Amino acid sequence: MTTPRLGWWGILRLGLVQACIGMLFALTTLTLNRVMVVEYGLPAVVPAGLVAWNYVVQLIRPRLGHGSDAGGRRTPYIVGGMGVLALGALVATDAAALIGVSPWMGGLLGLFGYTLIGAGVGSAGTALLTLLAVRTAPDRRAAAASVAWLMMIVGFILYAAITGLTLRNFSTQRLAITASAVAGAAFLISLLAVRGAEPPDVEHEHPPTRGSDSFRSVMFGVWRDPLARGFTVFIFVSMLAFSAQELLVEPFAGLVFGFSPAQSAQLSGFEKLGDLIGMILFGLLGARSRGSRALWMRRWTTAGCLGSGLGLAGLAAAAAVGPGWPLSLNLFGLGLANGIFAVAAIGSMMGLAGADGPDHAGARMGLWGASQALAFAIGGLAAAGAVEILRDALRMTSPAFMSVFATEGLLFSFAGLLAVRLDPVEVAAPNASLAGAARFRGSPG
Repeated sequence: MTTPRLGWWGILRLGLVQACIGMLFALTTLTLNRVMVVEYGLPAVVPAGLVAWNYVVQLIRPRLGHGSDAGGRRTPYIVGGMGVLALGALVATDAAALIGVSPWMGGLLGLFGYTLIGAGVGSAGTALLTLLAVRTAPDRRAAAASVAWLMMIVGFILYAAITGLTLRNFSTQRLAITASAVAGAAFLISLLAVRGAEPPDVEHEHPPTRGSDSFRSVMFGVWRDPLARGFTVFIFVSMLAFSAQELLVEPFAGLVFGFSPAQSAQLSGFEKLGDLIGMILFGLLGARSRGSRALWMRRWTTAGCLGSGLGLAGLAAAAAVGPGWPLSLNLFGLGLANGIFAVAAIGSMMGLAGADGPDHAGARMGLWGASQALAFAIGGLAAAGAVEILRDALRMTSPAFMSVFATEGLLFSFAGLLAVRLDPVEVAAPNASLAGAARFRGSPG
């Protein structure tokens, strides 16, 4: 018996889990970051280091993905991961309050909390995307990728609305109550969302691989596949460029263009609007596309990377020109290209993970998730650090931003060239070997 494919309602329900991940991640990376620096007066490097540590922990994604393959089911890893993530968010909130009173005790508790956050995101995120990959029909994967990213943004928006009401008059007690409510709601919604998403007989249809393939042998086999290896490099380079830009836009607008905090926040809004339109546009076009979907995904991934590189080149030019440059339009275009790139890359990831059947889909998804996590751990800190070093060395602000934006643009353009070399061919049969169905152009495979 063949496991039924996910319908639109099933895809949307699983998207709710992504929204819950977004809510909890916003609590730990946005609110706690601000609270530690502003309300508790800690150096900015403390929360930045904790967030980077969470990404380092996510390097366990391949092991978690292999575990879901071996067990034959994904939902336990989603539910368990959301539970660990919710607990980590609560521990991190307590640590933020304690670290101002007792730096050593608070720091150790924060390290533990962000370890739980990284492990929870790694488990739930990897298993969720793998479940979408293996249970979504190929002609719906582009739309499913759009739904996943859009729901992540919905989670951020919901969280912003909640905290805008509950933390209007800030206090440590209010923060604790808000964190508890968000963590509890996110876990319960996730629990309900995955109920029935994986039929009880799925592990009988796809017997567990435990005992037949060790983690080392599976990962060695995945890495030997030229397409999987090439896609891993592509994910790292593109996500390095993607994450590096995130922390620079608002400081750039303030330091070079003299924008107020409200004006720079409005600029970020233009960029996020572009993100949303790009994601929605890609999802709509994907639902209507015909012919080779793998080739279609590759073309849009390439276009998104090159468009993002062009948008960052525009920001480098803005640093040289200064006031008078159409910064809002530039950021809207960058967001549009980022949105297309992000969902096209995730759609390609889902397609490649699910094309070889469910046996090693989790291991593949875990490898690419780990590559993304490593890029995010390096990107933001490296970009911010490079700007500060160049500002000190050059004793000028605009050339520092111009150099970093130009470098990020080159990285995105290089990622676009890597995407061109990814030459997937449609899988002819459900159990066909992915290595035989696709190759990395220019490699011996």
